[in-house]
Parts: sequence; structure tokens; C-alpha cells
Amino acid sequence: MPASVKAVVYCEGLFGRLDGKTANGLVRHSEKYEILSVIDSTRAGADAGEVLDGAPNGIPVLASLDASLDRAGFTPDTLIFGMAPTDGLLTADHRAVLLDGIDRGMNLVNGLHEYLNDDAEFVAAALVAGVTINDVRRPKEIAELKLFSGRIFDVTCPRIAVLGTDGSVGKRTTATLLTQALNAQGIRAVMVGTGQTSLIQGARHAVALDATIPQFCSGEVEAQVVAAFDEEDPDVIIVEGQGALSHPAYLSSGAILRGSRPEGVILQHAPARVMLGDFPMMPMPTAASEIALIQAFSDTSVIGVTINHEGLTAAGIDDAIAEHEAELGLPVTDPLTRPLEELVDMVLLAFPELGLRGGPLAGVAATASRRA
Repeated sequence: MPASVKAVVYCEGLFGRLDGKTANGLVRHSEKYEILSVIDSTRAGADAGEVLDGAPNGIPVLASLDASLDRAGFTPDTLIFGMAPTDGLLTADHRAVLLDGIDRGMNLVNGLHEYLNDDAEFVAAALVAGVTINDVRRPKEIAELKLFSGRIFDVTCPRIAVLGTDGSVGKRTTATLLTQALNAQGIRAVMVGTGQTSLIQGARHAVALDATIPQFCSGEVEAQVVAAFDEEDPDVIIVEGQGALSHPAYLSSGAILRGSRPEGVILQHAPARVMLGDFPMMPMPTAASEIALIQAFSDTSVIGVTINHEGLTAAGIDDAIAEHEAELGLPVTDPLTRPLEELVDMVLLAFPELGLRGGPLAGVAATASRRA
């Protein structure tokens, strides 16, 4: 697919919320698509950057597909389903909008567990319109899947996994910002994605881990890390986390720890979140309890904590950082409201050898100036 494919993201009722994380991620970063607008009638008229980070980015939130096409002045190449509901299935309203996009000549990108290339109505509509449907979560054929092989021991650069205390807590955002900040300092960093949003964003090395047969999960992570090392010659590899090791519904963190064998872990935590995001019957773990579990489960060390500031005031963010630093004895920052130098310093404190390759932290100030 050529660079800068123009796309509209459909995220009705969920943009800026937990289950809108695919749209949220695409608005913040995309190597494959130029995002023209986000569809969410509940936030229509807002700027997408203002909704997410308190700073405009020029991507409008509009009420409908009609409004998005009118604003563009043409029919964009692609309509992306930007929601990640827990059940991974379409509602009747979702189907109607996606089929409308196909009828208008838009290719469809679908990150759900429901594969639309297996749906007769969608297949027929795509054939008539002459467009494609990309089910990014469809796993490889079994013959193509990789078992753990031990090749991870040939990867000589540090691996840092960004894990979390819950799903949809900001792991991918932190991993992306960290990768960008390290590269801006002259440290060659490559990110390995582990979810559908990274694949849609255009990550060169990624796997939809939660759609992979469990026996192959650690091997698929290993294979992506090895490929990143062989093909990119990085100084450091950043691995996106999924779910949480303690989470009762998700197994992906275990495969990430086993497959990538990270020397360091950064833990993303939302201090104001009392219950798990999509499982309100389950209390959130503390950062301390999750760190203990990670370090008991895997031969690694947690090197720092990053704060998700949802539900916190500016003073609350300051307090959360100070309290976690005092309790854990680790560096703590919020990548979206604090200078990204703090995130880089977190890595250099644990891996000082990387600092020998670095240079001025150019080009990061604009990103670091964003406020929630």
C-alpha cells in the first residue's frame, strides 16, 4: 500500500474512550494512513487532538460518513473501523455504516475478531463496488505460524517491554512515544507491535497476538523481535504490551515476556482507575503488585512506571508521580504531559550504554508540550 493513503476512522460513541483505542491510536500516529476525520456524533465539531490530548491536530470529529465525505470533498480511499469492543463483534448500526462506505467505493479496514471476508453480505458488496476488505486480526495459516525457537538468544540489543496494569491503559502510546524519542536522540529504536492497532498504523514488525493460537504466541512474538533485529540493526527494541499479566481475561502479557525475554519493563498504570476498564467486577491491581508479579514470572526488571493521567488534575498527576516514585524507588513520568526527556532518561538509567550512541533530543519538544 502506498504511503499516505487517505482514510476516515469510524468510532461512533467511543472516540477518546477505552474501546475507541484504535481510533485514538490512529489520530496520534499512523505511518500508513493520512487520517482525514473521525466519525463520532457524540463529539461532532471537536478537534480530535483536543479530545485526546488537549492540543489541536487539525483532524475534525464529524457526525456521520456523509459529513466526513463532504468535508473531504472527495471519497477517501479507506474507511477504518476504529473501535475495539471487548466482544470483538459488529452491531447492526456498525454494519450499516461499513456497508455504506463500501457502496461509496471505500476500502474497509477491520480490526475485529469478526472477519468480514467470511461474511457473505460484505463479500458481495465489496465485489460489486470493486473494493477490498482487510481483516487485520485474521491469523496466519497454521503452517506459517512460529513456535518458540530460542532464536531470541541471538538478539544482542536490549529489549524493553511496555506492559500495563489493565487493557486500554496507554501501553501502545507510551511505546510509540518512547520509540520516537529514542530515535530523536540518535538511539536507533524499533518498535514491535502486538495488536491490531499497531498493524493498522503500519508497523513493520507486528502480530495480532490475541488472535493467535496460544501455542504459537510466544514464538510469534519471538519471530517479530528477531526480524526487527535482523532487518533494522537497532540499538534497542521496544515491545508493545497487551492487557496485563494479572488480568483474568487476557493471556498476551505472558507470551510477550516469554517470547521477547525483555531485559527491562516499563509499567503503564492508571492510578485513578479503581476497577478494570471492561471488567467492572474486578479491582485494578496496584503498580507495586503488578511489578512483583512481572518480576516473579520472568527474569526481568521493571525499570520505571508511566502514568496514565485519566481522571487526574494537573496537581493529581504531580502527586501520583511523587507517590509512586517514593513507594517504588523507580523513575516515574507521564509521557503525555511531561517532557519526553524523562522517558528517555528512564531507559538510559537502566541501559547507560545506549547513551553513548545518543545525540541532542531534537524534535521532541512539540510532542512533549501536549497537555491533557
